[in-house]
Amino acid sequence: MTTAELTRQPTPTLRVSSGRVIFLALAGALVLFLALPLLALVVRALPLGLDAWMSETTLAALQLSLLTATLSACIAFGVGTPVAYLLARENFRGKNVIDTLIDLPMVLPPAVAGIALLMAFGRRGLLGPALSSIGIELPFTTAAVIIAETFVAAPFYVRSAKAGFANVDRKLEQMSALLGVSNLRTFFRITLPLAAPSLVSGLLMTWARALGEFGATIMFAGNFPGRTQTMPLAIYSGLESNLDSALALSLILVSVSFGILFTVRKVSPKGIILG
Repeated sequence: MTTAELTRQPTPTLRVSSGRVIFLALAGALVLFLALPLLALVVRALPLGLDAWMSETTLAALQLSLLTATLSACIAFGVGTPVAYLLARENFRGKNVIDTLIDLPMVLPPAVAGIALLMAFGRRGLLGPALSSIGIELPFTTAAVIIAETFVAAPFYVRSAKAGFANVDRKLEQMSALLGVSNLRTFFRITLPLAAPSLVSGLLMTWARALGEFGATIMFAGNFPGRTQTMPLAIYSGLESNLDSALALSLILVSVSFGILFTVRKVSPKGIILG
């Protein structure tokens, strides 16, 4: 084909099919539906005065939420890492049942989670009398907040860590074993570092989920300012008594949640998003 013939070729045009237009319209509608309430919250909360952002209620709820969410994430890391490793590497009877049981709190209605915790650790629960005999009362305490948050958030870490351990190349671990390195040292020096991105993303999701926990917390721990009133509970109370404080806390939670999700997508290995 000569140069002159090439120059006479028609210029490609963008074909817009009806199916593509429908898909783009539906996608745009969904994005608008999700973004509009958040935009409205930002527009309403940003002009608030310093009193709303620095009120005693806001600061107390923020401090308690950061503390309990961090402790819940630490607990999830400590007990969830061995569980995730076993589920990723070992085959044993009842594995599917255990795997399903660990994931169950993620889909349970929050009210069910709260009642279940009361039936287990409440004064009349399965372990309540035994705990009371040694002077331990869990319901409606700060410890109850941590337990409730861990119950609903820990599965996010286990799920992500399990995927991370499953994707570690076992040939590297086998080479380490051939060099005489113990299994425990291999785990800490090879397996754990290679799975670290998934573990970090799981921890971030666990922390964010614990920070936003509401249903199980209010049923098992109550809503007592300074003791069990976390940010979501303070927002709930603020709808009736202090709307400005509720708006400020809501914007903080939205900002933190967006930042966590954005970070997870950056640190997660390709193909392992949100666990």
